[in-house]
Amino acid sequence: MQLSAQDFKAFDKGSFSIGKDSIPYRILYPEHFDPKQTYPVVFFLHGSGERGNDNEKQLIHGGKLFLGAEIRSKFPAIIIFPQCPENTSWTNGKFTVDSAGKRSFHFQTDGEPTPIMKLLLGMVDNFLDKPYINHKQVYVGGLSMGGMGTYEILRRRPQTFAAAFSICGADTLANVHKYKQVPLWIFHGGKDDTVSPAYSIAISNQLKIIGKEVKFSYYPDDNHNSWDSAFAEPQFLPWLFSHQLEKRKGFLSRILK
Repeated sequence: MQLSAQDFKAFDKGSFSIGKDSIPYRILYPEHFDPKQTYPVVFFLHGSGERGNDNEKQLIHGGKLFLGAEIRSKFPAIIIFPQCPENTSWTNGKFTVDSAGKRSFHFQTDGEPTPIMKLLLGMVDNFLDKPYINHKQVYVGGLSMGGMGTYEILRRRPQTFAAAFSICGADTLANVHKYKQVPLWIFHGGKDDTVSPAYSIAISNQLKIIGKEVKFSYYPDDNHNSWDSAFAEPQFLPWLFSHQLEKRKGFLSRILK
């Protein structure tokens, strides 16, 4: 069942700015939040259908996952849903559509981030400077365009994240080595006609070849909405929060590549 804006009232509204540009976000603090303690933080990147400036739509898929009383009790964490505006993307790649309506994605291996990704990178750094963030437990993940954005931010800041997840996302294999040290859980539907599961299969296989940690959940009968199956995985959040960075690199090492 789709939740309404009222159902998401536990998520506070916020905005991060660099100069005249800003990125809105919704943030869920742990129950009984104590700023003198430190907490894990999860950055969740939405798909293209949730773009806008209402600071609400980005919670449609995934917001409910973190609101359950048992989840909030077992995994007290700060959950952040930034929102990407219309007509832009988390990634600096492109996609084309052929005469049969099939989409192909073309990802860069370098280049400047999109303006919204640059704002997201700044927002991540801003939160990491707050005293109540546990730097050993910083996570990122997303679905569809947000799954692609997950790979994008991982290749730019691989040392930041303890683990990540990508649901029906995609990337070029030329980027995989840039985030190979980050434990990943990849999800995709076998009947996805929006983003081919071939992308996730190839990324998963490449990570296995180089001997890095990756989990791949393939749902043969799912179309693009494989996030429903992913969110229903009983080990999804336990797996995510089980990962910690043993050593945090300094702020000056977080450079924009």
